[in-house]
Amino acid sequence: MARNQSRRAFLRKVGLTGGAGTMFATMGALGLAPTAQAAQREQPFRALSAGDFHLTGRGAAKVVIVGGGIAGLTTAYELGKAGYDCTVLEARDRTGGRNFTVRGGDSTTDLHGNRQTARFADGHYMNCGPARIPQWMVTLDYCRELGVPVEVFTNVNADAYIYNESAGMTKPERYRTAKADVYGHVSELLAKATDKGALDKELTAGDQERLVEFLKDWGELGDKLTYQGGDFRGYSTVPAAAGTPGVPLGDVPTASEVFASGVGRYFSFEFGFDQAMSMFQPVGGMDQIPKALTRAIGAHRIRTGAVVSKITDKGSGVSVTYTQGGRTTVVEADYCVGALPPNILAKIPHNLGTGVQTALEAITPSSAAKIGLEYKSRWWELDHRIYGGITETDQDVTHIWHPSYGFHGERGVLIGYYNYDDDADSYAKLTPKGREARAVAVGVKIYGEKYRSELASSFSHHWRQTPHLEAAWHDTPGGPDDFRYKPLNDPTGRVYFAGDWLTYTDAWQHGAFSSARKAVTALHARVLSS
Repeated sequence: MARNQSRRAFLRKVGLTGGAGTMFATMGALGLAPTAQAAQREQPFRALSAGDFHLTGRGAAKVVIVGGGIAGLTTAYELGKAGYDCTVLEARDRTGGRNFTVRGGDSTTDLHGNRQTARFADGHYMNCGPARIPQWMVTLDYCRELGVPVEVFTNVNADAYIYNESAGMTKPERYRTAKADVYGHVSELLAKATDKGALDKELTAGDQERLVEFLKDWGELGDKLTYQGGDFRGYSTVPAAAGTPGVPLGDVPTASEVFASGVGRYFSFEFGFDQAMSMFQPVGGMDQIPKALTRAIGAHRIRTGAVVSKITDKGSGVSVTYTQGGRTTVVEADYCVGALPPNILAKIPHNLGTGVQTALEAITPSSAAKIGLEYKSRWWELDHRIYGGITETDQDVTHIWHPSYGFHGERGVLIGYYNYDDDADSYAKLTPKGREARAVAVGVKIYGEKYRSELASSFSHHWRQTPHLEAAWHDTPGGPDDFRYKPLNDPTGRVYFAGDWLTYTDAWQHGAFSSARKAVTALHARVLSS
């Protein structure tokens, strides 16, 4: 015990005289610091506190944060807990970045000059950017901490549709029916192969028996190991009162027909670590998160409409030049955190060196788009019995989302397309009315004429054409740990960087939160030890 107390006292003195960095190095020499292998695992985040400075004789610094998206807001929020004087510069007229919820009365103008004003009824909205939160993501921790209530987002719905026109489908098929047919025929093939001894070298006789029993249950196989359908597929007449036991769907397709339809390629989606249920959304729209962050930071610390035109590392500090309302201003700070998308940061003049510029330019922006279709009735619930979930299709709309809020209400907003890359760029070239007409024409093929006749209004949003963002997410060749991005992962002078594009969860708010935490932790350690 005495030895441990002596060691702690020694380390405390080292920390007081040499700073946190010196203390950490000393801990390494004593074998008390994390090993290199352990360091590769993400360490639990420790929130900053004003008390961190009590024994150091130092104080919090002034930090200017370029970008008011989730990464920038989180940086200011976490630094603010320790008393840092933060200023957030945001080029747009609102915070949140790609976290953007559109409601009735909201207006946008894209880079093509298309101006839209949403006409959604009160209480209805569309999340143009992030719209769902997996339960393992730190985003939910911030919702809890900030008091943002959440509700279930239905990502996978067995009664949503699959429609592959290129495979010859003339009408949509329920997700559950397609899944049952694929699993059934695969089970039959594997069970028969096992029964004929094809797996004798791989499995013991006991293992094969257990495998066959599993396949019989998983694929609804009969004792003869054949798939002939079953209630997994659904019913043409659902079970009800006595005398109505239900009529299972007939016309079971052959294995060849099932595989030719291509429906099986959609099922791995629900196994994805970032897509598996349960998933959540903030009540009232995803922008409840940046709104809560903005309140917590203090709106007086955030300057919207502030377009940054220059970042200069002066050695002893940082100066950031921006224009707001026609007036040019320079902010002086001890440190800067660049939290804009890399394609936008690359356009801002700086003196951070070619390494930073080359790294920023190596990260390329990607396209994605959505259209919100508001309907006068929730006919997908009434006529199709679909409550939430996603219809998958090989058409250029890619995904159609049914709303996971407002059930049994009078109106509702479908996401009529959520598409990417060339499909998104193709729609972006059209006028808003042209986008609506093209998307509705596809939807009619799947849902019928009410997809057109019940339409009340629409609003479309394309991220590559959004001023000051110009990207839905980013492609980081080689991954964020590639040597090319070291000038962005490490501070360059007094400038740090943060954003989902510097993480392995690009396009998710979890990435923005995680990156901000990493930058905050590094900056704080530097201030404590400087």
